[in-house]
Amino acid sequence: MKIVFVNSSGQIGGAERVLLDLLASLGAAEPSWTLHLVVPSEGTLAASARTLGVGVTALAQPRSLSRLGDAGAGGPAGAEVGRLALARRMLAASMPAARHALRLRRVLKCLAPDIVHANGFKAQLLAAWSRPACVPVAWHVHDFVSSRPVASRLLRLSSRHCAVAVANSLSVAGDARRALGGRVEVRTIHNAVDIESFSPAGTAVDLDALAGLPRAEEGTVRVGLVATLARWKGHRTFLEALSLVPASARVRGYVVGGALYETDGSQHRLEELRRAAREFGVAGRVGFTGFVADAPGVFRALDVAVHASTAPEPFGLVIAEAMACGRAVVASRAGGAREIVTEGRDALAHAPGDAAELALRITELASDPGLRVSLGRRARETAVRRFDRARLAAQWTRVYRALMRGEEISKRVNGLRNKEAGALNDELEAS
Repeated sequence: MKIVFVNSSGQIGGAERVLLDLLASLGAAEPSWTLHLVVPSEGTLAASARTLGVGVTALAQPRSLSRLGDAGAGGPAGAEVGRLALARRMLAASMPAARHALRLRRVLKCLAPDIVHANGFKAQLLAAWSRPACVPVAWHVHDFVSSRPVASRLLRLSSRHCAVAVANSLSVAGDARRALGGRVEVRTIHNAVDIESFSPAGTAVDLDALAGLPRAEEGTVRVGLVATLARWKGHRTFLEALSLVPASARVRGYVVGGALYETDGSQHRLEELRRAAREFGVAGRVGFTGFVADAPGVFRALDVAVHASTAPEPFGLVIAEAMACGRAVVASRAGGAREIVTEGRDALAHAPGDAAELALRITELASDPGLRVSLGRRARETAVRRFDRARLAAQWTRVYRALMRGEEISKRVNGLRNKEAGALNDELEAS
């Protein structure tokens, strides 16, 4: 079997880490299969895929298409981009997008896949418009479709070209069914992590050095938010919560991550967050590291990992990664995040956007080392039991094989119909 994966970005974010885990799992379980990745640019994703033995094609996207998105136009990033401005950008990008879709169609035809796996909204739309005839398309849905004012409409219109949509949580699956109007089958496969790489054992990165801070005093409790700079990831909530944690708790905060996507209006700028830290009076108590490639090393350096998303989280990959590293986690209790933690057993939780409750949870953990240890131990047990990426191949191969069986049946039915039509034509001509 040959599967071509189409991804919206050439850099590595949460959806891309999930994709790499899937590629690794499939490569180990099905070594005879051919896996190929199409990305809009060379970069960390392409390089990582090649190390897994995956073929890569970089098909450059027009700048106007790369920057186009509705996350910041009433989507999860708020309303940084006005609807009129978005409409103008869509109009400007329409012709470049159409030309890019034609180029993608030629690439896919040349690659001759049995299945196209589209990762991310933009990739899903492009794959639907560009798929070769009779090749089924699987949409891997990582976000709430209904949260996107424009993409949801386009996906609904394009869903007739999708054979199956696979959501990363039950919450996302329910939303996709409603948003797509029941026009496509929706399944759920939870994300997974490499529990050998993400483990308590191993080296920790020096967050203080990366953030340009003096080394923290002995006994300092390191609390970090690890996320892209997307506006809905709760950076301001985290900074405000740090300002409400008593100085006696001896907490130092870290913001780990950088801007990833090119979509206008969807992300904070690092300087915005530095200003917010000064605004909340925590500039001397928080460090900004930027993107750090060694994610397991980041979690090992933390005593507490905070997930602070202000909108419902589709899944919460950083939660699973921190749990696999045996860290005490405080998660925002909404969306898919509620599916992957058991509050009070393997994590603590707070209401989305509630800085005061988040501060209470941080203070509770900072003052109780035993609680941090017990939560971390049970978190690791949960991760090993539920999030081992080895299960991805078994779950996804069932999806792929079902698509192939369905396509074969469809071809046979169409073949029979063509024969019947031919026989009827012969009969009419004879009469």
